[in-house]
Amino acid sequence: MKNEIHITTPLDIKQITQLKVGDKVCITGTIYTARDAAHKKLVDLIENNQPLPFDIDGQIIYFVGPAPAKPGEVIGSAGPTTSYRMDPYSPTLLENGLKGMIGKGSRNQEVIESINKNKGIYFAAVGGAAVVMAEAIKSVEIIAYPELGTEAIRKLEVENLPVFVAIDSDGDCIY
Repeated sequence: MKNEIHITTPLDIKQITQLKVGDKVCITGTIYTARDAAHKKLVDLIENNQPLPFDIDGQIIYFVGPAPAKPGEVIGSAGPTTSYRMDPYSPTLLENGLKGMIGKGSRNQEVIESINKNKGIYFAAVGGAAVVMAEAIKSVEIIAYPELGTEAIRKLEVENLPVFVAIDSDGDCIY
C-alpha cells in the first residue's frame, strides 16, 4: 500500500498535479458540504451572475448529508453520498474554481473531462466508514441554505480526513 500524502486546503495546482489515482490522502483544513439540491442552487447563482455563499476557488466539496450530532459530538455520521447525482453540476463548478470533490462511486465522462481540463481532482471516501470520517471533522458551521436540513451547505474544519484519489488531474480514473 502507498504511503499517505498529507495535503491542506485550499488546493493549488502543485498539490493537485502530484496526486495520482490510488493515492491515499489525508486532508486538513476547510472543506464544504453540498449535495444535489445545494449544487443546483450554486449553479443557478453562477448562471445568474450572483455571488456564491462561499469562495469556491481552490476548495473541496464533500458530497455528504451528515447525521445530527449526538450530545458532546461535533457531527453525526458523515459518510459520502453517491456522486453521480452531482454530475450535472460539477463541470460548471470546476470551471468556476472548484478544485476537489469527495464522494463515492464513479463519475460520468463529462465530469472526468472537466476534472482534466480544469486540473481538479475527485477523491473517493470509503462508504461504510461514516464514523471514521466524522472523527476527522473538528468543527461544523451551516453557511447556506439551512432550509435544506441535512443538505445545507456546511463549512467543515477537518484534520487528516482519509480519502483516496479516484480521478486525478490527468483524467486517470480508478473505476
